[in-house]
Amino acid sequence: MAGEGDIDDIAGKEGYMGAVWQWMKYRVHLAVERDRRAEGNVEAISRVLWPWREQWLPALAALLALLDYITTYAVLELSGKDHVEEGGMLAGWVIREGGLGWLFLVDVCVVVALSLLAVGARLLCFKFNFRGYGRAVFVTLLVPYAVVAIAAVINNIVVALW
Repeated sequence: MAGEGDIDDIAGKEGYMGAVWQWMKYRVHLAVERDRRAEGNVEAISRVLWPWREQWLPALAALLALLDYITTYAVLELSGKDHVEEGGMLAGWVIREGGLGWLFLVDVCVVVALSLLAVGARLLCFKFNFRGYGRAVFVTLLVPYAVVAIAAVINNIVVALW
């Protein structure tokens, strides 16, 4: 049974390759319509995760990376505890290979890379007029880093004090 948008229905009007192309365009159109319907809900969820201005999120990530570095330095160098080491795989490797100066450089590179990726993905979504998804992608890329960085800072403070 040939329904609307069925490839056999279109193939009678045009050549087979033209029919495939028309069918693919129709399917993409349906997918875009479906995505547009969900866009408002996705944006609302992103506003629950990050209700403030989007520009503050990369700044928060940078501030938390700085606090993580400062508290890591305090635990490893100033606390006088020899049995403490960095728990993160990348950070532990960087400290063993290059020291705390290299850790700062890697922290900066990670925050810049995540921020650029978030901005790039957001701009790509905006280009295709998916503003709600753009905000959601931006928030989804940076909020997990912020949460992990907050946990690392709290952990470093607890280890330094006890």
